[in-house]
Amino acid sequence: MLVIRISMRSGYRCAVVNDARGTLLEVREQVHSELTSYLTLQREYLSGIGSELIPVCDALESFLLEGGKRLRPLFAYAGFAATGKVPTPADIRAFTSLELLQACALIHDDLMDRSDTRRGKPAIHRHFENLHQAEAMNGLADQFGESAAVLLGDLALVWSDHLLHTSGVSDAALLSALSVHDEMRIELMAGQYLDIFEQARGGGSIENALNVIRYKSAKYTIERPLHLGGALATDNKQILQTYTDYGLPLGEAFQLRDDVLGVFGDPSETGKPAGDDLREGKRTVLIEMTYQKANDSQKSELNKHFGKDLDDQGVATLREVVTATGALSEVESMISALLNQSQQALAEANVTAQAKEAFSELALAATSRRV
Repeated sequence: MLVIRISMRSGYRCAVVNDARGTLLEVREQVHSELTSYLTLQREYLSGIGSELIPVCDALESFLLEGGKRLRPLFAYAGFAATGKVPTPADIRAFTSLELLQACALIHDDLMDRSDTRRGKPAIHRHFENLHQAEAMNGLADQFGESAAVLLGDLALVWSDHLLHTSGVSDAALLSALSVHDEMRIELMAGQYLDIFEQARGGGSIENALNVIRYKSAKYTIERPLHLGGALATDNKQILQTYTDYGLPLGEAFQLRDDVLGVFGDPSETGKPAGDDLREGKRTVLIEMTYQKANDSQKSELNKHFGKDLDDQGVATLREVVTATGALSEVESMISALLNQSQQALAEANVTAQAKEAFSELALAATSRRV
């Protein structure tokens, strides 16, 4: 049994939940509530500047509130709770700031990848491109959409920093968390650059692709949120190493699963067209492994179709190549090995049984996309 209690200082009712999944769903609801409140305040501020900014508020509210698994705030919560501390409303707000950082990353990532959709709806740059066309504005619609996406992503980044600073956590806790927060953002931007660099040079090696996922996704999705939660709760540096031992391999498994979904995912579940990574020419671990294992005939198919504007048959052809080379099977084995490494670190961790239960549930959520 896992029991969650949120301090009454938060304004939340004390909640008692009898299982880890129920606990995490409760925390996710609280994160959603804090996010809604924050966006309401920002709408009031921006609309006071000018009514032209109302579409900005509408777009960001839709993007942030109508989807998302809240994994990063949940991992921050888990990192906090594993210390034995009870989160206050201020702590929940600090965890919530990570969702705004995630919005920045996704908006900019969709722009860099030229993705048309996100969660089954137009990506932010496409949304504002459509707005430009609908209102018959001057200039180029695509340039307007791209510019708007840069600015909205930047705004989400600023909001993330603002929400953390104004969360109400103690000065000591904030100072401790900021060092983690800064490193996380630097690593994220570095990973994003490595991603576009590998794509531009046509890939390099599996090792390079693994380095991209470590910094673009693995650390930022799981390890650093755990660190942030831990830093808000305690100055015990040892527990941060425990979180790395558990979180880093889990984060890499998370991104490898995402790479598989980018090729084989169901659009109704991923919110993106089938085979989107194949059209975008993403040099993922799965693709690098496919190139390494492919025979001459298979390489010819890869060179013919990969990174092109594929129809369904082209996607099917590349999926067959990825499967036939054994790359898919090998990546699935890598995911299993990384999960085992993470679970072994968790088994050896000096945290409570309740914390281990929550970590196990989050591991399942991250790699099966169930939460």
